[in-house]
Amino acid sequence: MTSQDLVRQVSDVGLDDRPVVGGKGASLGELSRAGMRVPAGYVVTVPAFERGMLEFDPAGAVRGEIERLPAGDDAAIARVTARIRGRIAAAPLPGDVQAAIRASYRGLGAGGRGAPVAVRSSATGEDSAEASFAGLQDTYLWVRGARAVIDNVRRCWASLYNAEAVSYRLRHGIPEQAAAMGVVVQRMVDPRCAGVMFTCSPTTGDRSVIAIEGSWGLGSVLVGGEVTPDSYVVSKVTGEIVRRTVAAKLRLHRLDPAGSGVTSDDVPADRREQACLDDDEIRALARAGRQVESHYGTPQDIEWALTEGASASESIVLLQSRPETVWTPRATRPIATAKASAVDHVFEHLSRVVPIAPPER
Repeated sequence: MTSQDLVRQVSDVGLDDRPVVGGKGASLGELSRAGMRVPAGYVVTVPAFERGMLEFDPAGAVRGEIERLPAGDDAAIARVTARIRGRIAAAPLPGDVQAAIRASYRGLGAGGRGAPVAVRSSATGEDSAEASFAGLQDTYLWVRGARAVIDNVRRCWASLYNAEAVSYRLRHGIPEQAAAMGVVVQRMVDPRCAGVMFTCSPTTGDRSVIAIEGSWGLGSVLVGGEVTPDSYVVSKVTGEIVRRTVAAKLRLHRLDPAGSGVTSDDVPADRREQACLDDDEIRALARAGRQVESHYGTPQDIEWALTEGASASESIVLLQSRPETVWTPRATRPIATAKASAVDHVFEHLSRVVPIAPPER
C-alpha cells in the first residue's frame, strides 16, 4: 500500500469516499468542499484499519466471535468486547501505517511538541441517513505528539468494539464484515463557545425553524450532558430569533493547563447566566445551517464551534454534520401505498375499520 492508501487529507474527500474514510471523515470533507470552515486534518483510512486488523487477527476470528454473540446478552457482549478492545489497544500498528501517520502529523506544523489535535473515530456505518452511530465510538481531544496520535488511533480502532456499538450492530443485523473504522486527525479548535444545531425542530420536526444549543468552552461538555445549554430558535422564513432561553451554565470543558488533554471546570460566576451567543452570532449560525442543509438536501444535525474572528460568520467552525434521523424518515415515509383506483383506497380504509360490538343484553 502507498501512503495515499493509508492516509487521506480531509479536504480531498467527500461523501462518495465513505467506504474509504468512514462517515465522519466523508462528512467533514464534504463540508470543506461546500465552502464551510473545517479544521485542517487528515484521515487514517479504512484500508489502514484493515491492514492493522489483518496483522492482528489474520484468521478473522474477532469478527466471527462477535457475530456469534446473542443480540440480547449484554453481559456476554460486555465481556467479549472488553477482551477484544484490550488486545487491539495493546497491538502495535503496522510500520507503514505509523510512518504515514507521522508524516501527515508533521504536515500540520506547530514544531517541537507538535500541533494539538482531535483524534476522532469515523466508522463506515456512522452518520448515515439509515443509521447513526453517534457517540458509540471514541474521540480524544487536545492530543499532542506523533506517539500520542498513534496510540489514540489504536484506541479509536479498538472502540469499534465498544459494547454499545457491537450491541447496536447485532440488534440491527449489521454484518461485522461491513464494520470498519477510519480515524480523523484534525487541528484542535480552542473555542469561546460550542454546541449543536438542528435544521429542523428536534422536538416537533418543524422544518421552518433552526434550533441552536450552545455553552462555554468545548462542545464535549454539552454532548456529555454535564451542562444545560442556552437554546435559540430561528425562523428560516424571516431570520427572526423567535425564542431564546439563557440557562445557568455551571460547567465547561477546556484545555488541561498541563498542555494536553481536557479538564472539566466551573464556569466563572459572572458568565454562568450570560448568553454565550449574541444576535449576530445566532443569525450567522442559522445561515450556515441553511447552507449546509441546502448542500445536502435534507435536515442536518450539526456540531459547531465559535473562535475569535473578524466577524460572526468568520468565527464559525463546523466540526460535523450528519442527517437528522428522528423526524426526516417520518416525513419521507408514504402516507399510503399506491392503488389502481380511488375505490381501492376506500375498500382498504373500510377493511381497517373495527366493528363496534353490540351492547350486552
